[in-house]
Amino acid sequence: YQRRVHGDFLCGGMTSLKIQEVRSTTKAQRVAAHSHIRGLGLNEADGLAHPIESGFVGQERAREAMGLVVELIKTKKMAGRAVLLAGPPGTGKTALALGVAKELGPKVPFCPMAGSEVYSTEVKKTEVLAENFRRSIGLRIKENKEVYEGEVTELTPEEVENPYGAYGKTISSVIIGLKTIKGSKQLRLDPSIYESIQKEKVQVGDVIYIESNSGAVKRVGRSDTFATEFDLEAEEYVPVPKGEVHKRKEVVQDVTLHDLDMANAKPQGGQDIVSMMGQLMKPSRTEITDKLRQEINKVVNKYINEGIAELIPGVLFIDEVHMLDLECFTYLNRALESTLAPIVILATNRGISTVRGTEIRSPHGIPLDLLDRLMIVRVMPYNIQDMMNILQLRASVEGVSLDGEAIRAMTEIGSRTSLRFIIQLLTPASILARSSGRDQIQLCDVEEVRCLFHDAKESARVLQEQAAQYLQQ
Repeated sequence: YQRRVHGDFLCGGMTSLKIQEVRSTTKAQRVAAHSHIRGLGLNEADGLAHPIESGFVGQERAREAMGLVVELIKTKKMAGRAVLLAGPPGTGKTALALGVAKELGPKVPFCPMAGSEVYSTEVKKTEVLAENFRRSIGLRIKENKEVYEGEVTELTPEEVENPYGAYGKTISSVIIGLKTIKGSKQLRLDPSIYESIQKEKVQVGDVIYIESNSGAVKRVGRSDTFATEFDLEAEEYVPVPKGEVHKRKEVVQDVTLHDLDMANAKPQGGQDIVSMMGQLMKPSRTEITDKLRQEINKVVNKYINEGIAELIPGVLFIDEVHMLDLECFTYLNRALESTLAPIVILATNRGISTVRGTEIRSPHGIPLDLLDRLMIVRVMPYNIQDMMNILQLRASVEGVSLDGEAIRAMTEIGSRTSLRFIIQLLTPASILARSSGRDQIQLCDVEEVRCLFHDAKESARVLQEQAAQYLQQ
C-alpha cells in the first residue's frame, strides 16, 4: 500500500520522513551606524567611565561629562540649559547623544534633528525648531478611569447580514470574556471597540483593559499562566489582575506637548463632501499658532498645579548646529529662557567659521551670545588602539570575523584615512571573503577592497592630479 504523508510515501511499512531546518522566527534588525550603543558605560558607584563599555571605546572625559548631564536631567535641575559637543568628524558626538538617550530610558522624550531640517518650503525655520522643542517636552498624565480589566478567556465576534444588501456579513457586536483572580465577566462590545482589539492584536490569554467611557483598548501583555508554553518569540508576561473585572484604575499616559498641539490644531470637520474636499486640498504641513500653544500651556500648567500631570523635560539633540542661521540662533536664545524648555544638546565639527547668513566669524559657527550659554564638551580624536578596539566591536555587531593581520591592516588604513572609512570597508571585505569560500576576512581581502574604494583624501588627490580631465565650473 502507499499513502502520501508530508510529500513522502509510506511504502510497505517503511517510513521516510523529511526534516528541514527553518529560519528562526526572531526578527532580524538592521545594523545601523550606532546599533552597538547601549549607554554611556559609566561606573554606577563613582560615575567614572570604563575604557570599553556599553558600545563605547575611549572618550572617557566626554562620557563622564555627559554622565553629569544625565544626573542633572534626572534630578530636573537642567531645564533651559544647553550642552555643545565639539570635535572633529567621526569622534562619536552623535554616539554620545544616543548614549544619553539610552541612560535616560524610554520614558524621557529624546528628539534628534539635523540643523539642515529647518530649511523647509512649507513652514518657517523657527516653526520647525518650535515643533522639535515641543516634541522634547513630555507630560505624564494620571487619571482615575472606570475600566474593565482581566485576562481574555473568550473573544467571539457576532455577525449579521449586511443591512445595505451587499454581499457578506458585518460584525454587529463582539462577546469578550475577562477573568481576574477574584471573578470573571462576559461583555458585549460595540463593533468599533472590536476594531481597537484587532489593532492591539489581542487574543485569548492576553491581559487587557478597556476604558468604559471612551472604549479605548490597551493590551498589557500575555498572562503569566501561559509562561511555560513553547513560544519562539520573546513575549512579555504579566500576572492576572487582582480585584474585580469592573473597577476604577489610575491610568498613566505619556504624551508630548507637540502631541497636544497637533490634537488641538486639527479642525473637527464634518463628514459632508465639502469638508472632506477641504481637508484634501490643505497642505501636508501647517503651522501651529503661538496663541494655541499659549492656551495649551495654560491648561498644562493648571494640570501640573492640580497634581493631575507631571512635566518631564526631555532632550533635543541638534546635530550639525552650524547649519542654523542667525534667525534660528536668536530663537534658541529666547526658547532656552522659557519655563517649558527641554535640555538642548548641540553638536558640531566646525572650528572658527562664518555664522550662516552673516559675515561674522565665530567659534564653531555659533554667535558668541549663544556660545556663552553653552556647556562645551570636547571630543578627542581616537588613537590607534581605540580604532582597533572599535573595529573589533563593530565587526562583532555586524557578524563579521577578521584574523589578526586583517585587523592590523585595517587599523593602519584608518590611521591614514578615517575611522568611518575602515568601518564602511568591513561588510564589502566580508563579501569578498565569502565569495572566496572563507568565513574570515584575511589580509588579501583587505588589500583588494582597499583597491576598489577610495577614501576622501585619496579622491581629492586624484582630482588634483587629473583636474584637466574633469569639467570645471
